[in-house]
Amino acid sequence: MTIKDRIKTRFATHPKVASVLMFLAVLGPGLITALVDNDSAGIFTYSLAGAQYGYNLIWTFIPMIFSLIVAQEMGVRMGIISGKGLASLIREKVGVKLTMFIMICLLIANFGTTLAEFSGIVVSSQIFGIPSLITVPLVAIIIWLLVIKGNYKNVEKIFIVLSLIYISYIIAGIMANPDWSQVEASIIPHVEYNTPYIVMVVGLIGTTIAPWMQFYLQSSVVEKGVSRDELKYSQAESILGPIITGIVALFILLACAATIFNTGVPVTNVQDIANALVPVAGEYAGILFAIGFLNASLFSAIILPLSTAYYVCESLGFETGISKSFKEAPVFHGLYAGLIFICAIVILIPNIPLSTILLFSQVINGLILPIILVLMLMIINDKRIMGDYVNKRWYNVIAWTITIVITILVIILIITSIFPNLTI
Repeated sequence: MTIKDRIKTRFATHPKVASVLMFLAVLGPGLITALVDNDSAGIFTYSLAGAQYGYNLIWTFIPMIFSLIVAQEMGVRMGIISGKGLASLIREKVGVKLTMFIMICLLIANFGTTLAEFSGIVVSSQIFGIPSLITVPLVAIIIWLLVIKGNYKNVEKIFIVLSLIYISYIIAGIMANPDWSQVEASIIPHVEYNTPYIVMVVGLIGTTIAPWMQFYLQSSVVEKGVSRDELKYSQAESILGPIITGIVALFILLACAATIFNTGVPVTNVQDIANALVPVAGEYAGILFAIGFLNASLFSAIILPLSTAYYVCESLGFETGISKSFKEAPVFHGLYAGLIFICAIVILIPNIPLSTILLFSQVINGLILPIILVLMLMIINDKRIMGDYVNKRWYNVIAWTITIVITILVIILIITSIFPNLTI
């Protein structure tokens, strides 16, 4: 008898208790996927938003959270009802050629993004005074062993523990003593019509949904073995995860808005931000901010290669799964290890053109995201795959609107990244 069956049997006369325990049993994929969206690049963006515009951009968190909820809900519903990962469904829907094209693009993009997470580890090690030549190889070995020696159940528990460390940002934000009356007032949009402001808004909302997220979420739901009877609990998690993610991101912005924005101290990187918090919010606030950044970089450096291994193997029909041994899933484990160690080696190369690599990966992510969102909507509205679980008409209106808006924002983000001096 499984844990879920034991819960149903043991608490048959206490349905509310059973519901809470069932929710905790399926908890994991949605929360983890949403929180990893607060990676090193995301944290730096939220920090700059607070440092440069104070509380003014708080209103962007409402559409940001809402968009993420819709995307995640569709992902868990497709995974649970079909019992397949997104890459497998795309291959069945549009064939091998287009799937291979998407796979290659995502592979390149994820390499650049994973490299960014390792650069975050380098920055974190510098903040704490530890040589990156020690930190990077050590981290690479640890996160490789985590998956190669673990199973899904145990690895997910570790991921949830890492998720809890994001609380450090909430504490740091509270220690910064933000003006809550201004926070409340900033929920109502106050738009500035100038290029830097528009670019920041686009950066905050446009990067809410990343291509890798949809593949990892659906694959992890499938590997966890969530059944149709538990769909409503996963759907609840798909709402909770983005809300918690939004709260964490909000407190990152608040920490910088309440300190750096008021002091006018110029900041160009995360180390500057952590140092700038100290005179106003105290030494511990700066330390907590740095710990959160290290955790975010580490967490993302684990999840992104996993996502890559999932969708490449699903696209090509190879065995996937953390619970499978290297002999059972050699391509899956080989891809995971390869991406980690290649990024660890590359990031230690002196004078590596990191900004160029990151820009290239951002452009590819931006170009491929609309295709993935459209394919998701095609699949989730296919009754042969989803049966009675296709989108309702009103849900499709919302989902298509989000897809169109995100696409426009991503295009603007790509253009302004390539041509930084362009005036909007």
